Amino acid sequence: MPNSERSILTRRDLLHKAFALGGITVVSSFSAASLIDAWAAQAQQMRKVTPPNDLGPFYKKRAPANPNMRDPRDPGLPLTVSGGVYSEKGPILHDATLEVWHADHLGHYDLDGYRFRATLHPDANGNYAFNSVIPGHYPDRVCQHIHYLVTAPGHRPLVTQLYFATDPVFEGNPDKYFTRDPLIHTRDLVRPVVLTGDPKDVLAMVQFELVLARA
Repeated sequence: MPNSERSILTRRDLLHKAFALGGITVVSSFSAASLIDAWAAQAQQMRKVTPPNDLGPFYKKRAPANPNMRDPRDPGLPLTVSGGVYSEKGPILHDATLEVWHADHLGHYDLDGYRFRATLHPDANGNYAFNSVIPGHYPDRVCQHIHYLVTAPGHRPLVTQLYFATDPVFEGNPDKYFTRDPLIHTRDLVRPVVLTGDPKDVLAMVQFELVLARA
């Protein structure tokens, strides 16, 4: 049985169990079973495909499988990025491959090696995460960004970029100023940044979900 079907059955079974134990109350002329089945099916509704963005000139194949790109001695603001990888039909894509790369805190790409470059695979729940630093600006680009190339069997490759709502270019208002970078065609790629820790040990955290179109 395909993974997507197993996930639907598991979700449906849990909802029916919750109803049997009193965790769900149904007030309707329709049967509880039909409403619960409809609720479970909603999880398989179409997701919005992540908008594409330019590949850029600094992509390198065969980046190492290294989710910890940040060395403790690296300057720059520490960053953790996490999210899920999904099909537009809804199911998680735990067999996806993610390639990510970005500049260092000064806006320099490593063209000789693989600093701040990694190949990642989601876990069994379809989630990925990596540790790095907030990339810097460089002359040919307006905004700070991280590149993604995501592939999965049966799906179209996704080439996109992640941008930060805290980028000084946006002056605190990415809704209004995201078009200052001519390569940002949609506000959807500009993600909120959460700061945690204390003044001596600040960590930036960003969530970026990836949704691939079926081939």
